[in-house]
Amino acid sequence: MTTVLAPDLTDAPLSLLEENAGGDAARDLDRHVDLLRHVGRGARGPLLRLYVPNPTLAFGRRDARLDGFDAAWETAASAGFTPVIRSAGGRATAYHQGTLIVDQIQPDPEPMLTHQQRFAMFGDLFADALRTVGVDARVGEIPGEYCPGEFSVHGVGADGVRVKLVGTAQRVVAGAWLFSSVVVVNDAAPLRSVTAQVYQDLGMELDPATVGAVEDVTSPRPSAVSVADVAGAVVATWEAAGYRFE
Repeated sequence: MTTVLAPDLTDAPLSLLEENAGGDAARDLDRHVDLLRHVGRGARGPLLRLYVPNPTLAFGRRDARLDGFDAAWETAASAGFTPVIRSAGGRATAYHQGTLIVDQIQPDPEPMLTHQQRFAMFGDLFADALRTVGVDARVGEIPGEYCPGEFSVHGVGADGVRVKLVGTAQRVVAGAWLFSSVVVVNDAAPLRSVTAQVYQDLGMELDPATVGAVEDVTSPRPSAVSVADVAGAVVATWEAAGYRFE
């Protein structure tokens, strides 16, 4: 069942920005921060940004304080994943061309008031979107997942194995909030490999089997789900929930 959004979140239409990765992982992350600041000061309206990233290992600020951080940084770079430290989010997360980044930015005079509500709301929205492409999608942390969170979105395969599919994070500034999500669609193997190595370097627990992709848990199988398919499902689900696009 599609989540019903609060009226104050749907009054103004969203600008839909479908962008290509710029080739610089740090610049791609800076882009959403720049957009957030523009929205916060009223220079532009609410927006939904969709883009496919280049291979990146985004570390959280807490990761940078761990003894194994330098080794983890080198591990990521050696595996072909550009290491960066992100301003929003929790622990280390890998993504590449088989993933979709979804950044929603909204003006809000009190952006912290509905901080927890947004995690629950967007978790439900992403689960709804993934169900439309054939995934038994559910919301909730699964044991041993990377960047663990109460509102992670996971899929359940035919064998009952649960894999994390969507990780979410937030950032707020005066006058606006950013809700950023990573949806893993295809080619989980390199993500699983680099994530396992990085978490080992950092001394953090991880069950590599929880690192998966939409294509791994679609029903019926085999199912050729593309990043474009998931992007379309996101937009359609947002529209069904009450968002309008311009």
